[in-house]
Amino acid sequence: MVKKQEKAEEIEMSFWEHLEELRWHILRSVIAVLVLSIIAFLNRKFVFDYLILSPSKADFFTNRMLCKVGEFLNIEAICMDHLNLQIININMSGQFLTHMYISFITGLIVAFPFVLNEFWRFIKPALHAGEAKYSGGAVIISSLLFFTGVLFSYFLIVPLTINFLGTYQVSETVANQISLQSYIGTVVSVIFAVGLVFELPILIYFLSKVGLITPGFMRKNRKYTLVILLAVSAIITPPDVFSQILVCIPLMGLYELSILVSDHTYKKQQAESQAKT
Repeated sequence: MVKKQEKAEEIEMSFWEHLEELRWHILRSVIAVLVLSIIAFLNRKFVFDYLILSPSKADFFTNRMLCKVGEFLNIEAICMDHLNLQIININMSGQFLTHMYISFITGLIVAFPFVLNEFWRFIKPALHAGEAKYSGGAVIISSLLFFTGVLFSYFLIVPLTINFLGTYQVSETVANQISLQSYIGTVVSVIFAVGLVFELPILIYFLSKVGLITPGFMRKNRKYTLVILLAVSAIITPPDVFSQILVCIPLMGLYELSILVSDHTYKKQQAESQAKT
């Protein structure tokens, strides 16, 4: 009994001690991001030529695969062999600042699991014993979902978005010359947005746990979700049904996975409340 009391006293921390602990977690996260950003900065050719600018080229993997699928299905709209964006820089320091920005973003994406783990380690002591034991799994699942979203966006949504927005013309007399900052901003925003969207099952888990969302509510609104996802898919893809379905199916699958997560969480809470009564 005495040992338990001593252990509890050791665990209890003052407000300033909590701030000091948080400071070290943030510092380690910043160092990890900076180290990976420096590595990305030193590998400029690989990061830009083989990663960032690659989706704008006709020989990009996804663009070549879509052309083959288009030939097989006789759908010319999804073939992007004509893609030839003219990306220009109009600012004196534009390319250098873009290089630094992309290096930081690359470091942040690669360091995401480490940063997430650091913040989870800070939150973990405040959790109940039953919740804390799943913390390691939560970090792994969150990281996998985020990277899955990043890869899905990079290999599918980004090429489709670039093809649609980069070649769209209000008139044949108006040529598209895309600024480097505009291109980078579009690519980064799409990748980050989809990466965060793929965290939906984790968000649904916590919302279900506090009772803000139920599996019944999600099933009831499934048809509205489908309409929204189809509308989003139609906006970011070329004007053909195949591309819209290609983007919509994984997003709808993510929503169905979130329903299963909510259902599991809801049933578990119901069982715990019945056990207490």
